[in-house]
Order: sequence, then structure tokens, then C-alpha cells
Amino acid sequence: AVAMLRELRRRWGSYKYRFVPWLALNLRRQRRTLRYVPESSQDKIIADEDVFETLLKTFKALFINDFSRQADILALLPEVKCQYLELLTVEQKRSKVNSCKHQGQHVFTPEEVLFNTLGFSVSRDQSSLVSAGTGVFVTKGFVPKGTVVSMYPGTVYRKHEPIFFQSLGNPFIFRCIDGVLIDGNDKGLSRSVYRSCSRRDQLGPLQMSDESWLTATPQNPLAVGQYVNNCSHEKAANVCYQEFDVPGHFPVELKQYLPNIVYSHDIESHLRCVVLVTLRDIKQGEELFSNYYTVVS
Repeated sequence: AVAMLRELRRRWGSYKYRFVPWLALNLRRQRRTLRYVPESSQDKIIADEDVFETLLKTFKALFINDFSRQADILALLPEVKCQYLELLTVEQKRSKVNSCKHQGQHVFTPEEVLFNTLGFSVSRDQSSLVSAGTGVFVTKGFVPKGTVVSMYPGTVYRKHEPIFFQSLGNPFIFRCIDGVLIDGNDKGLSRSVYRSCSRRDQLGPLQMSDESWLTATPQNPLAVGQYVNNCSHEKAANVCYQEFDVPGHFPVELKQYLPNIVYSHDIESHLRCVVLVTLRDIKQGEELFSNYYTVVS
């Protein structure tokens, strides 16, 4: 009985931030956890251009690190191949690699690529909060204030699209300011829907999204934002959510690292992503804490 009560309390702790009556009663008491947006279009901590450049820089580094496995994609994009061969040569010189052959290329783990590119790495581990389950930590390096430190993966739903069954008992649904929902659950029906949509959109060897965040070893090491825990009175928020629409000119060969996919293509629109941006400098070993509420006033 004690174990059952403990499990119910844990589930309530995860779900209560999405229970409207609880929110209404606790808004005043929990002001430090609110996400204030003065206007619906102004929730930007950093510029969209900075988000774009960070993702571009990281994804290019991951692509070069995986260069030996990109043959089918590069065969379709000869002009892109030339650009990456030049970048690979520069990277090899920087890394003091003597051989220019692909098979001689040293392959880093995604976390090592992130550290070599942005100066930090993040990963999932047991949260420092009691009964909070999994959390996300800066495992190496230093993250300056105003840095994209992770991404919120998942299937993107517009207001009218069906998400009822996926939402049952699901603590990983993120609501954007305009009502767009992102289902970041990596299990059950949510997992199946994401994989189905991802494979639907694949064009030959060109993947339009990343499925690896559904596993324990994501190829995009930033795609762990759904496991960032809510702040508390003891642990203040050190990151915040920021919505980002992927521009149409985003390199097609790098879309394989985007951990989001749209549920349907009824309306032509940019892919919605959500990144987590640091509110202060964060040191190695610190856990990331966000806020779950969205309040638009």
C-alpha cells in the first residue's frame, strides 16, 4: 500500500502542472515557476538567428563526424559533398589526423562532438530531486548564459489534430504559446506515432528527422530536453523554453538530426522546435531545471 501511494504521489507530481484547477489555485503561490510572455510574439531570450547558428554548427559537426556513413546522401548532393570534404580536411588538420581517407577518420561519440563544438556536453541521469526520476545534467564543460543547451524532441501537433489517446497519462506534452503541442514521450503510442511520421517523410536516404532520441543513445546529444525537471523552491530554474520555427533554407542533409516531426502536412508551415536556453552560467555537474507553466498576459 505504501509503495502504491508513493507511486501515485510521483505520478501526481509529474502531472499536476497540466491540471488546470491545480494551476489556477497555485499560480499566485508558485510565481517563480511561471513563464511570463508579455506579448505572444515576444518570448525570445536569444535571437532566432543565434538558435539557428547553434543548431547549424552542432549538426555540421555531427555530420562530419559521421561522414563515412553519409555516402548515399552525398551521392545525391555532389555540391554539398565538396563543401563537406573541405570542412573535413580542415577538421582533420585541426585534430592532427595524418590520413585524409574516410576510414582513417577518428569517430567521436555525439557527446564528445557536442563538447568539442560548443564547449559542454549534457546527458540524462538520476535527478537530484527526490522521486523526480530522470533529469538532465551538464556532464562536462561550462555553459554560458544565453546558450542553447538542449532541445525538446517529439511529434508536433496543431490545435485541431488528434492527440487525446497519446496524452493519457503522458507527462511529456509541451504546449507552445500558439497552442501547438509537442509530444516528447519516447514510449508507447507516442513512440509509434513519431516513428511512423518520421518514416513517412523520409525521401530515399534523406531523413527529415531523427528517430534516435527514442533510444538510450541519441545521435543528436541535445535531444534530451523532455527530461529536464521542473524547478522547485530549493532548485530555481536555470533554463527556459524558447520556440523556434526551422526556416525553409535549413540544409536538407542536416535534417536527420532534427528531433521533431509534424503529425500531418495539411497546412504548409515551418517545423516547430523548442529549445532550452540557459538563464545563467551553468557549471559542470549541475542539473538543468526549467519551468513548466506558460502564462501569456
